[in-house]
Amino acid sequence: MTERPQALFAMTARNVPHLFPPDLLARLRACVEIDPALVAHDLTEPRVRRTLARTEVLITGWGCPRLDPAALDAAPRLRAVLHAAGSVKGFTGPEVWRHGIAVSSAAAANALPVAEYTLAMILLAGKDVLAHRDLLRTRRAFPYGDILPGIGNHGRRVGVVGASRIGRRLIELLRPHDLAVFLADPYVDPPEAARLGVPLLPLDELLRTCDIVTLHAPQTPETRHLIGARELALMSTGSVLVNTARGALVDHDALIEELRTGRLGAVLDVTDPEPLPADSPLFDLPNAFVTPHLAGSQGNEVARLGRAVVEEAERLAAGEDLLHAVDQEGLERMA
Repeated sequence: MTERPQALFAMTARNVPHLFPPDLLARLRACVEIDPALVAHDLTEPRVRRTLARTEVLITGWGCPRLDPAALDAAPRLRAVLHAAGSVKGFTGPEVWRHGIAVSSAAAANALPVAEYTLAMILLAGKDVLAHRDLLRTRRAFPYGDILPGIGNHGRRVGVVGASRIGRRLIELLRPHDLAVFLADPYVDPPEAARLGVPLLPLDELLRTCDIVTLHAPQTPETRHLIGARELALMSTGSVLVNTARGALVDHDALIEELRTGRLGAVLDVTDPEPLPADSPLFDLPNAFVTPHLAGSQGNEVARLGRAVVEEAERLAAGEDLLHAVDQEGLERMA
Protein backbone atom coordinates (compact mmCIF):
# COMPACT_ATOMS: atom_id res chain seq x y z
CA MET A 1 0.00 0.00 0.00
CA THR A 2 1.65 3.23 -1.15
CA GLU A 3 -1.21 5.66 -0.45
CA ARG A 4 -2.97 6.06 2.87
CA PRO A 5 -5.46 3.19 2.97
CA GLN A 6 -8.99 3.69 4.28
CA ALA A 7 -9.33 2.33 7.81
CA LEU A 8 -12.17 1.88 10.28
CA PHE A 9 -12.28 1.36 14.04
CA ALA A 10 -14.34 -1.68 15.13
CA MET A 11 -14.48 -2.00 18.91
CA THR A 12 -16.15 -0.55 21.99
CA ALA A 13 -16.04 3.21 21.36
CA ARG A 14 -14.95 4.21 24.88
CA ASN A 15 -11.74 2.20 24.47
CA VAL A 16 -10.47 4.17 21.46
CA PRO A 17 -8.98 7.15 23.38
CA HIS A 18 -7.33 4.80 25.87
CA LEU A 19 -5.76 2.70 23.14
CA PHE A 20 -4.90 5.66 20.95
CA PRO A 21 -4.09 8.78 22.98
CA PRO A 22 -3.38 11.93 20.90
CA ASP A 23 0.23 11.14 19.98
CA LEU A 24 -0.60 7.61 18.81
CA LEU A 25 -3.76 8.71 17.03
CA ALA A 26 -1.70 11.28 15.11
CA ARG A 27 0.76 8.60 14.04
CA LEU A 28 -2.09 6.32 13.00
CA ARG A 29 -3.78 9.06 10.94
CA ALA A 30 -0.47 9.78 9.24
CA CYS A 31 -0.47 6.32 7.66
CA VAL A 32 -4.19 5.50 7.27
CA GLU A 33 -7.31 7.48 6.48
CA ILE A 34 -9.52 7.03 9.53
CA ASP A 35 -12.33 8.93 11.26
CA PRO A 36 -11.85 8.60 15.04
CA ALA A 37 -15.48 9.65 15.56
CA LEU A 38 -16.76 6.62 13.63
CA VAL A 39 -16.35 3.46 15.69
CA ALA A 40 -18.21 0.38 14.52
CA HIS A 41 -19.94 -1.76 17.11
CA ASP A 42 -22.54 -2.93 14.58
CA LEU A 43 -21.29 -3.65 11.08
CA THR A 44 -24.81 -3.47 9.64
CA GLU A 45 -25.41 0.17 10.66
CA PRO A 46 -25.84 2.26 7.44
CA ARG A 47 -23.00 4.76 8.00
CA VAL A 48 -20.64 1.98 9.02
CA ARG A 49 -21.74 -0.07 6.02
CA ARG A 50 -20.87 2.77 3.64
CA THR A 51 -17.41 3.14 5.15
CA LEU A 52 -16.90 -0.61 5.29
CA ALA A 53 -17.43 -0.83 1.55
CA ARG A 54 -14.17 1.07 0.96
CA THR A 55 -12.25 -0.04 4.06
CA GLU A 56 -8.88 -1.69 3.51
CA VAL A 57 -7.72 -1.86 7.13
CA LEU A 58 -9.90 -2.70 10.12
CA ILE A 59 -8.55 -1.54 13.49
CA THR A 60 -10.20 -3.85 16.01
CA GLY A 61 -10.23 -4.18 19.78
CA TRP A 62 -12.34 -5.39 22.69
CA GLY A 63 -15.98 -5.40 21.64
CA CYS A 64 -15.34 -5.91 17.94
CA PRO A 65 -18.37 -7.44 16.18
CA ARG A 66 -17.84 -10.80 14.53
CA LEU A 67 -16.42 -10.75 11.02
CA ASP A 68 -18.91 -13.22 9.62
CA PRO A 69 -19.37 -13.91 5.88
CA ALA A 70 -21.95 -11.11 5.57
CA ALA A 71 -19.55 -8.59 7.09
CA LEU A 72 -16.74 -9.73 4.82
CA ASP A 73 -18.99 -9.50 1.75
CA ALA A 74 -19.72 -5.90 2.76
CA ALA A 75 -15.97 -5.18 2.85
CA PRO A 76 -14.66 -6.26 -0.57
CA ARG A 77 -11.49 -4.15 -0.27
CA LEU A 78 -10.51 -5.35 3.21
CA ARG A 79 -6.88 -6.46 3.26
CA ALA A 80 -5.85 -6.38 6.91
CA VAL A 81 -7.25 -6.65 10.42
CA LEU A 82 -5.03 -5.08 13.09
CA HIS A 83 -6.21 -6.11 16.55
CA ALA A 84 -5.40 -3.83 19.50
CA ALA A 85 -5.80 -6.66 22.02
CA GLY A 86 -4.78 -10.29 22.45
CA SER A 87 -6.90 -13.13 21.14
CA VAL A 88 -8.66 -12.81 17.79
CA LYS A 89 -10.70 -15.99 18.28
CA GLY A 90 -13.81 -14.17 19.46
CA PHE A 91 -14.49 -12.30 16.22
CA THR A 92 -12.62 -14.09 13.43
CA GLY A 93 -13.11 -17.43 11.72
CA PRO A 94 -11.64 -19.43 8.81
CA GLU A 95 -13.49 -17.26 6.32
CA VAL A 96 -11.22 -14.31 7.18
CA TRP A 97 -8.15 -16.20 5.99
CA ARG A 98 -10.05 -17.64 3.01
CA HIS A 99 -10.57 -14.06 1.86
CA GLY A 100 -6.79 -13.55 1.97
CA ILE A 101 -7.02 -10.98 4.77
CA ALA A 102 -3.90 -10.49 6.88
CA VAL A 103 -4.53 -10.57 10.63
CA SER A 104 -2.27 -9.05 13.27
CA SER A 105 -2.62 -9.11 17.05
CA ALA A 106 -1.12 -7.09 19.89
CA ALA A 107 -0.93 -10.28 21.96
CA ALA A 108 2.84 -9.91 22.36
CA ALA A 109 2.37 -6.43 23.84
CA ASN A 110 -0.37 -7.73 26.14
CA ALA A 111 1.86 -10.58 27.30
CA LEU A 112 4.13 -8.27 29.29
CA PRO A 113 1.66 -7.06 31.97
CA VAL A 114 0.31 -10.60 32.41
CA ALA A 115 3.83 -11.93 32.87
CA GLU A 116 4.62 -9.08 35.29
CA TYR A 117 1.49 -9.81 37.36
CA THR A 118 2.36 -13.50 37.43
CA LEU A 119 5.94 -12.82 38.48
CA ALA A 120 4.69 -10.64 41.32
CA MET A 121 2.25 -13.29 42.50
CA ILE A 122 4.91 -16.02 42.36
CA LEU A 123 7.27 -14.00 44.53
CA LEU A 124 4.51 -13.04 46.97
CA ALA A 125 3.32 -16.64 47.16
CA GLY A 126 6.88 -17.76 47.92
CA LYS A 127 6.89 -15.42 50.90
CA ASP A 128 3.38 -16.57 51.93
CA VAL A 129 2.46 -12.89 52.05
CA LEU A 130 -1.31 -13.25 52.05
CA ALA A 131 -1.51 -15.68 54.95
CA HIS A 132 0.85 -13.60 57.05
CA ARG A 133 -0.98 -10.40 56.22
CA ASP A 134 -4.12 -12.02 57.62
CA LEU A 135 -2.25 -13.23 60.73
CA LEU A 136 -0.95 -9.72 61.32
CA ARG A 137 -4.45 -8.28 60.97
CA THR A 138 -5.72 -10.77 63.53
CA ARG A 139 -2.89 -10.63 66.07
CA ARG A 140 -1.74 -7.01 65.56
CA ALA A 141 1.76 -8.18 66.37
CA PHE A 142 4.46 -10.24 64.74
CA PRO A 143 7.52 -12.13 65.95
CA TYR A 144 10.47 -9.75 65.53
CA GLY A 145 13.65 -11.70 64.95
CA ASP A 146 11.99 -15.09 64.43
CA ILE A 147 12.79 -17.05 61.28
CA LEU A 148 9.55 -18.32 59.82
CA PRO A 149 9.82 -21.84 58.39
CA GLY A 150 8.42 -22.77 54.99
CA ILE A 151 8.84 -19.27 53.56
CA GLY A 152 11.20 -17.91 50.93
CA ASN A 153 12.03 -17.83 47.24
CA HIS A 154 15.55 -19.22 47.46
CA GLY A 155 15.56 -22.23 45.11
CA ARG A 156 11.79 -22.50 45.06
CA ARG A 157 10.55 -24.65 42.16
CA VAL A 158 8.21 -22.89 39.72
CA GLY A 159 6.33 -24.87 37.08
CA VAL A 160 5.18 -23.04 33.96
CA VAL A 161 2.38 -24.82 32.09
CA GLY A 162 2.36 -23.63 28.49
CA ALA A 163 5.09 -21.95 26.45
CA SER A 164 2.71 -19.31 25.12
CA ARG A 165 3.83 -15.73 24.54
CA ILE A 166 3.03 -15.04 28.19
CA GLY A 167 4.68 -18.24 29.37
CA ARG A 168 7.86 -17.41 27.46
CA ARG A 169 7.88 -13.82 28.68
CA LEU A 170 7.41 -15.06 32.24
CA ILE A 171 10.36 -17.42 31.87
CA GLU A 172 12.47 -14.40 30.88
CA LEU A 173 11.27 -12.40 33.88
CA LEU A 174 11.94 -15.29 36.26
CA ARG A 175 15.52 -15.74 35.06
CA PRO A 176 17.20 -13.12 37.31
CA HIS A 177 15.60 -14.61 40.42
CA ASP A 178 17.03 -17.45 42.45
CA LEU A 179 14.34 -19.90 41.41
CA ALA A 180 14.29 -23.29 39.69
CA VAL A 181 11.95 -22.99 36.69
CA PHE A 182 10.43 -25.92 34.77
CA LEU A 183 8.13 -26.16 31.76
CA ALA A 184 5.33 -28.51 30.69
CA ASP A 185 4.05 -28.14 27.12
CA PRO A 186 3.18 -30.96 24.70
CA TYR A 187 4.16 -28.80 21.71
CA VAL A 188 7.69 -28.08 22.97
CA ASP A 189 10.53 -30.55 22.44
CA PRO A 190 13.69 -30.79 24.58
CA PRO A 191 15.88 -28.73 22.17
CA GLU A 192 13.37 -25.87 22.20
CA ALA A 193 13.09 -26.07 25.99
CA ALA A 194 16.88 -25.89 26.14
CA ARG A 195 16.78 -22.74 24.02
CA LEU A 196 14.29 -21.30 26.50
CA GLY A 197 16.68 -22.26 29.29
CA VAL A 198 14.26 -24.46 31.23
CA PRO A 199 14.00 -28.24 31.79
CA LEU A 200 10.97 -29.88 30.19
CA LEU A 201 8.79 -32.09 32.41
CA PRO A 202 5.61 -34.10 31.88
CA LEU A 203 2.65 -32.26 33.42
CA ASP A 204 2.14 -34.81 36.20
CA GLU A 205 5.78 -34.62 37.28
CA LEU A 206 5.70 -30.84 37.21
CA LEU A 207 2.61 -30.82 39.42
CA ARG A 208 4.19 -33.28 41.88
CA THR A 209 7.52 -31.51 42.19
CA CYS A 210 6.88 -27.76 41.89
CA ASP A 211 6.05 -25.41 44.75
CA ILE A 212 4.21 -22.95 42.50
CA VAL A 213 2.39 -23.93 39.30
CA THR A 214 1.37 -21.19 36.89
CA LEU A 215 -0.95 -21.76 33.92
CA HIS A 216 -0.33 -20.20 30.49
CA ALA A 217 -2.01 -22.65 28.12
CA PRO A 218 -4.77 -21.71 25.65
CA GLN A 219 -8.40 -22.66 26.17
CA THR A 220 -9.22 -25.48 23.78
CA PRO A 221 -11.44 -28.58 24.08
CA GLU A 222 -8.30 -30.49 25.10
CA THR A 223 -7.31 -28.08 27.87
CA ARG A 224 -10.73 -27.70 29.49
CA HIS A 225 -10.27 -28.73 33.14
CA LEU A 226 -6.62 -29.44 32.45
CA ILE A 227 -6.26 -29.10 36.21
CA GLY A 228 -8.94 -31.22 37.86
CA ALA A 229 -9.26 -33.28 41.03
CA ARG A 230 -6.61 -35.80 39.96
CA GLU A 231 -4.10 -33.10 39.04
CA LEU A 232 -4.72 -31.08 42.20
CA ALA A 233 -4.17 -34.18 44.30
CA LEU A 234 -0.71 -34.51 42.74
CA MET A 235 0.34 -31.10 44.04
CA SER A 236 2.31 -31.14 47.25
CA THR A 237 0.96 -29.69 50.48
CA GLY A 238 1.69 -25.97 50.69
CA SER A 239 2.00 -25.47 46.94
CA VAL A 240 0.17 -22.72 45.08
CA LEU A 241 -1.71 -22.72 41.77
CA VAL A 242 -1.67 -19.46 39.76
CA ASN A 243 -4.07 -18.99 36.84
CA THR A 244 -3.87 -15.94 34.58
CA ALA A 245 -4.79 -17.86 31.41
CA ARG A 246 -8.43 -18.92 31.13
CA GLY A 247 -10.77 -19.94 33.93
CA ALA A 248 -11.91 -23.12 32.20
CA LEU A 249 -8.43 -24.63 32.46
CA VAL A 250 -9.27 -25.38 36.11
CA ASP A 251 -12.15 -27.45 37.48
CA HIS A 252 -13.37 -24.93 40.05
CA ASP A 253 -15.50 -27.42 41.97
CA ALA A 254 -12.46 -29.64 42.47
CA LEU A 255 -10.32 -26.63 43.35
CA ILE A 256 -12.77 -25.41 45.98
CA GLU A 257 -12.85 -28.84 47.60
CA GLU A 258 -9.05 -28.93 47.71
CA LEU A 259 -8.78 -25.38 49.06
CA ARG A 260 -11.26 -26.20 51.83
CA THR A 261 -8.76 -28.73 53.18
CA GLY A 262 -6.20 -25.95 53.53
CA ARG A 263 -3.63 -28.08 51.71
CA LEU A 264 -3.10 -25.76 48.71
CA GLY A 265 -3.32 -22.09 47.83
CA ALA A 266 -4.59 -20.47 44.64
CA VAL A 267 -4.17 -17.13 42.88
CA LEU A 268 -6.91 -16.68 40.29
CA ASP A 269 -7.13 -13.71 37.95
CA VAL A 270 -9.49 -15.65 35.67
CA THR A 271 -12.41 -17.84 36.70
CA ASP A 272 -15.12 -20.04 35.26
CA PRO A 273 -17.68 -18.55 35.11
CA GLU A 274 -16.44 -15.00 34.86
CA PRO A 275 -17.37 -13.13 36.91
CA LEU A 276 -17.96 -15.60 39.71
CA PRO A 277 -21.43 -15.82 41.27
CA ALA A 278 -21.69 -13.65 44.37
CA ASP A 279 -21.98 -16.70 46.64
CA SER A 280 -18.84 -18.42 45.34
CA PRO A 281 -16.74 -19.86 48.18
CA LEU A 282 -13.64 -18.57 46.38
CA PHE A 283 -14.38 -15.08 47.68
CA ASP A 284 -14.16 -16.21 51.29
CA LEU A 285 -11.61 -19.00 51.39
CA PRO A 286 -8.50 -17.59 53.10
CA ASN A 287 -6.15 -19.49 50.79
CA ALA A 288 -7.78 -18.19 47.60
CA PHE A 289 -6.69 -14.83 46.19
CA VAL A 290 -9.06 -13.73 43.42
CA THR A 291 -8.60 -10.63 41.25
CA PRO A 292 -10.98 -9.32 38.54
CA HIS A 293 -9.15 -10.28 35.33
CA LEU A 294 -6.72 -7.39 35.66
CA ALA A 295 -3.42 -9.10 34.83
CA GLY A 296 -3.77 -8.05 31.19
CA SER A 297 -3.37 -4.49 29.97
CA GLN A 298 -5.11 -1.96 32.22
CA GLY A 299 -4.86 1.80 32.73
CA ASN A 300 -1.68 3.23 31.26
CA GLU A 301 -0.70 -0.19 29.91
CA VAL A 302 -3.48 -0.12 27.31
CA ALA A 303 -1.68 2.43 25.11
CA ARG A 304 1.04 -0.18 24.59
CA LEU A 305 -1.52 -2.18 22.60
CA GLY A 306 -2.40 0.85 20.52
CA ARG A 307 1.27 1.49 19.83
CA ALA A 308 1.69 -2.09 18.59
CA VAL A 309 -1.19 -1.54 16.14
CA VAL A 310 0.17 1.82 14.97
CA GLU A 311 3.54 0.22 14.26
CA GLU A 312 1.81 -2.53 12.26
CA ALA A 313 -0.20 0.08 10.33
CA GLU A 314 3.03 1.93 9.52
CA ARG A 315 4.57 -1.29 8.21
CA LEU A 316 1.48 -2.00 6.15
CA ALA A 317 1.44 1.49 4.65
CA ALA A 318 5.13 1.14 3.78
CA GLY A 319 4.52 -2.16 2.01
CA GLU A 320 6.36 -4.17 4.67
CA ASP A 321 5.35 -7.49 6.22
CA LEU A 322 3.39 -7.45 9.47
CA LEU A 323 5.56 -8.28 12.47
CA HIS A 324 2.79 -9.86 14.56
CA ALA A 325 0.77 -11.71 11.94
CA VAL A 326 -1.61 -14.43 13.13
CA ASP A 327 -1.75 -17.53 10.95
CA GLN A 328 -4.82 -19.70 10.82
CA GLU A 329 -2.89 -22.90 11.59
CA GLY A 330 -1.64 -21.54 14.90
CA LEU A 331 -5.00 -20.08 15.89
CA GLU A 332 -6.19 -23.19 17.75
CA ARG A 333 -3.14 -23.07 20.00
CA MET A 334 -3.73 -19.44 20.96
CA ALA A 335 -5.70 -18.20 23.95
